[in-house]
Parts: sequence; C-alpha cells; structure tokens
Amino acid sequence: MAIRHIMAISVALLAGAAISSTSAEGGDRVVGGDEAVPGSRPYQASLQDISWGFAFHFCGGALINENWVVTAAHCVSGEDHGNPDYLQVSLGDHNLDSNDGNEQTIVLEKIIMHEAYDSQTIDNDIALLKLSRPAVVNDRVRPISLPGQSSDPSGDCVVSGWGTTSEGGSLPDVLMEVSVPIVSRDGCRDAYGHNDITDQMICAGLDDGGKDACQGDSGGPLACGSSGAETLDGIVSWGYGCARPDYPGVYTRVGQFVDWINANIS
Repeated sequence: MAIRHIMAISVALLAGAAISSTSAEGGDRVVGGDEAVPGSRPYQASLQDISWGFAFHFCGGALINENWVVTAAHCVSGEDHGNPDYLQVSLGDHNLDSNDGNEQTIVLEKIIMHEAYDSQTIDNDIALLKLSRPAVVNDRVRPISLPGQSSDPSGDCVVSGWGTTSEGGSLPDVLMEVSVPIVSRDGCRDAYGHNDITDQMICAGLDDGGKDACQGDSGGPLACGSSGAETLDGIVSWGYGCARPDYPGVYTRVGQFVDWINANIS
C-alpha cells in the first residue's frame, strides 16, 4: 500500500532540489495527464511545510469555502505535518516555482482530523484545514461544491495536483490533471480485496493503467460533474504504486462525510 504523499525531506531538498520518495506512508503525482489550463481548477490548494524556512509542497487540498480546505488525514497525521504553526496553503497557484500575482498564501489556524481515521487501513482519510484569514474569492480562487450526503459518483472525473508524473519520478512545477473513470466498488474490491476497500472509499482508473494520481497528489481533489459545476467527490488517498494495470487509485468518498464536514465548519 502506498499513501500518496511525500514523507521525507532530504538534504537535497534543503539545497533546493525536489526529490520524492515512496514508502508505506507515501505516494505519487498525476500520471498520464496534461498541464491544467491556468485558473481552470480554482479550488486546488497546495499544502506546504514552512518549518524548514522555505515552502515545501507535500500534499494537495480543495477549497470548500473562504475559510476551509479539505485534505487527506494522512497528510496531517503524525509529527511530520500535524502542527498548523508550520503549515500554509497556496491558492490560485499554477507554477509552484514562480509567482504570477494570482497566488494567495495563507498559514493555517487549525487542523481537524476525522476522529475515526485509521492509519493502518487508511479508512476515514479526511481532514479539515482552517485558514488563519479568509481567502479572497475571484476567478482564480473559488470553492468547489460538496456532493450530497451518501452520494456516489459515476462516469469520468478529474484528479489534479503537483505530484510526480510517474512512479518514483520527479515533481512537476505546474499543475497537472487527468480524467479517470469511476470504478465500481465491487470492481475495486476485486482488485484490492474486500476488506481493504470500505464504504468510505471510491476508486477511479483504467483497467490498463496509465492514468492515476501519484506521489505529492495526496489530499488533492477528485472533481466530478460538468465544467464549472464540479463537486468534490473524492480525495486522493492511496493505491498500489501509480497507474498500474488492474489497480485503480483509491480516494476518500467525500459523500460519506458531508454531514461531518458541515458540522465542523459551521
């Protein structure tokens, strides 16, 4: 099992080089996709560690209103990234290595992890990030709608992020995206095993592989629906490698947590 975020910062990173790693608690970036049109994913957030004196992208997220971002619980669990004092989000970003004036960088005020998150099974892999100040909503920064409680997506959805473009590959500078079809829960359980895929998870990918989220994409959005009317139906969570045949990506099923989200942000 590979959770899809970067767990370690190496000496090379301190020198300015971006190196990714995969572990039992790590994952990868968008594979088989294309560069997103700047501004086309205005809900996309980059979750960044600033404890080393520079901003280090390690997970994605999705803006759901001007004060809150949704991400994966495994992104903010443990000692690495569990302290909001050392974290910020970047909104309206496209190229993480340059500033075009559309970015809004906001430090966190609070982290709320789902109380039933299980780091062994990766069940209930969802967390809320409260921003220390409201985001300014505009053409480049705009919340994504939540699905209905207990809803299940179908058809093709889009996953986006700054994760690696191949298993064990390098991180891109620009936001990438790829369209992947939802896989039935039975089909996903056939791939991973009945006990590994809970009702709190959904899967998306191709039988032949080639398109998937990967390391650095964890916590990022799986958006379903027509352009401009997408809903946040999934959160990048885990999978066996990246874009491997017969192993679709596994996402947190946001429809199972809408009531929990609303209760915590109201």
